[in-house]
Amino acid sequence: MSGCDCSKAKAELEEFLHDELCREDAADIREHMETCEDCTSEHRVGVVLMETVKRACRETAPEQLRTEILARIRVEQATH
Repeated sequence: MSGCDCSKAKAELEEFLHDELCREDAADIREHMETCEDCTSEHRVGVVLMETVKRACRETAPEQLRTEILARIRVEQATH
C-alpha cells in the first residue's frame, strides 16, 4: 500500500485492528497514522470498541439473575 492515504487507511482499518494485513500494508497504515490525526482518531475508536466488546463477552450475569431468568423462561415455555 505505498503512498497510503486516508481512504486506503480507513478502508483497511478493520483488518489492521484485527492484525489481518500483511506486514508491509500494516506498516504503511502505521506510518500514515503518524501524521494523520483523523485516521489516528478512527483507529482509537476501533480499539476502544474492540476492547469493550471483548470485556462484555467475558462478563457473566450474577447467579441469582441467571436463576430468575431461567425460571421465567420455564414459566413462559410451560404456558405456550
